[in-house]
Amino acid sequence: MMHRTVAEVMTRDVATASPEATLKTVAWSLAYNDVSALPVVDNHRHPIGIVSEADLLRRQAGLPEAEGRDQLRGTAPVDRHTMDARTAGDLMSTPVLTARPEWGIVETARFLQERGVKRLPVIDDTGTLVGIVSRSDLLRPMLRRDDAIRDEIVDEVLGRTLRMTPGGVTVTVQEGVVVLSGGVEERSTIPVIERLCLSVDGVVSVDESLEYAVDDLAPDPDPAHGNS
Repeated sequence: MMHRTVAEVMTRDVATASPEATLKTVAWSLAYNDVSALPVVDNHRHPIGIVSEADLLRRQAGLPEAEGRDQLRGTAPVDRHTMDARTAGDLMSTPVLTARPEWGIVETARFLQERGVKRLPVIDDTGTLVGIVSRSDLLRPMLRRDDAIRDEIVDEVLGRTLRMTPGGVTVTVQEGVVVLSGGVEERSTIPVIERLCLSVDGVVSVDESLEYAVDDLAPDPDPAHGNS
């Protein structure tokens, strides 16, 4: 079965900043590359932090206005470290959270959600930056065509994985919703099919109306039968 990985959806040509880059250079790089954040890397391209538009805006918000008016009321105070920042290394957020190319889409999405971040630099076994993955990148599998999803379920899930007879289960997919109809031999097969279908990239949900010939999930009417 096809399971998308970070390597398949990440951006490989990553705009970065050095720790010594001035904040004006960072601002220009963000605008020129049309990104909202830059990994800050050392001389070996090892990520050591992240500097974002939000970091720059937070610092800008703390600066006094040209007319000398005070900082806007109701805004959070900006710490002295942020106010004194002059370079990407001064302003960057640390420690930097990273992902690996072989991570699955689902686990990476959960990691982003749990940590409350929008993007992750991707590093290889040596800790070298090889890409960056964002929330929008992780949504790409949702864009899979319905016919591609159906083909994978029929060929991989029902055929290769479960080795089911072709035609026993009918599969239709619309807007990522999988509908299963037809019949199977044993009732216990139905939740297995549902679970495997849900693991296919691009599947939103699974609806089934499958019939079964043998109810192997029914309780044994003879308690002693299972011990004989």
